[in-house]
Amino acid sequence: MRMRKKKYLDERLAACEKVSLGWLQDYASEMRGENPPKILDTIEIFGNNNPVHLEIGCGKGQFADEIARRNPDINFIAVEQNANVIVSAMERTLKNGTPNLRYLMGMAEYLEKMFPPKSVEKIYLNFSCPFPKGTYAKHRLTHKVFLDIYKNILVDDGVIVQKTDNRMLYEFSLDSFSENGFMIRNVTLDLHNSKIEGNIITEYEEKFSSQGFPIYYVEAVNKKWGEE
Repeated sequence: MRMRKKKYLDERLAACEKVSLGWLQDYASEMRGENPPKILDTIEIFGNNNPVHLEIGCGKGQFADEIARRNPDINFIAVEQNANVIVSAMERTLKNGTPNLRYLMGMAEYLEKMFPPKSVEKIYLNFSCPFPKGTYAKHRLTHKVFLDIYKNILVDDGVIVQKTDNRMLYEFSLDSFSENGFMIRNVTLDLHNSKIEGNIITEYEEKFSSQGFPIYYVEAVNKKWGEE
């Protein structure tokens, strides 16, 4: 069931202009000549040339805002396709006054239209939709379709960090990373009982771990096999 549009959503989105980078261009609107794509100039946006990290599917922004506040020397851009959801994230960031975080509305398929090649150092995929039916595999954010996009915008040795509670998606991702030239590291089937440090809890992570579900974690490095 499609989520009902929140009351005063347009007004709330407009009030978040300070932290919003607008909508990702999609192919249909491009064909119609609407909102021509503009490559992001992060130096202009943030006023510095700090490294850029990207979260895809930021939800209500708990993770994005917290990691940005912990890392003031990194610029963060968070992407979410649901306007009803991203408005809460943007309002959170405005309230907290987090200066190094901005938001993009839209779908990950169109990231190449706004990010220059080799411009992102790290991508976070936190509790992405698993699309359990095999016929929907191409919609998984670790499918080859998306990995090819990430390869283009990631710097050499750039990293994808994935967290999920879904074993099927996790195993699919491990295979997909390996088959598409990523080097896998820090693989764990139980993040909260691992030696991995600095984890920031997301909304979904809080919910699933409280119910006793293990959190699966992996890092995939944008590097060809055989490279040291």
